[in-house]
Amino acid sequence: MASAPQGKMVHALVFWDVYTYPNRAQAEAAKGGRGTVVEGLGKTWLFAIGEAGWQPFPNGVRVAEIGPLRLKPGVKYTAQYMVAVFTPGMSTPVHRHPGPEAWYTLSGEVCLETPDGKVVGRAGESTIVPAGPPMKLTATGTKTRRSLVLILHETSQASGMLVSDWRPKGLCK
Repeated sequence: MASAPQGKMVHALVFWDVYTYPNRAQAEAAKGGRGTVVEGLGKTWLFAIGEAGWQPFPNGVRVAEIGPLRLKPGVKYTAQYMVAVFTPGMSTPVHRHPGPEAWYTLSGEVCLETPDGKVVGRAGESTIVPAGPPMKLTATGTKTRRSLVLILHETSQASGMLVSDWRPKGLCK
């Protein structure tokens, strides 16, 4: 959906704010210097990375504040925003990111498997994966998974890479 350079991060912990607006013009007027406006899944979204409690002016409808996301202060980051639509049973290849990944599940559910085990994210919930560990995501349940996704990666590195040194145990069925 969008890639937005964030520059050097000052804080070790940041939050991802997710808002909706009736239209793109209103979201653009509210985004300020830190927001990114995207359209997807039938809505206009305003996303922002920063300290807890940030609110755009004029206010849209807050969907979620996701975090904290752990970063390296003084390092340049880029926010990669995406929409994920998976039918039940679909999965990603095993991969990792050089920064945190977070998503907000709008419908359906998704199971995340890492070497530490599994986590299931359901509609109305957010999930956070710190930088580094290998992971595999699988849409579980009976409904299509629709999620907003953020990969907040170090600008000097690719947003993600495939992994061949770890095999999932198949915890997400």
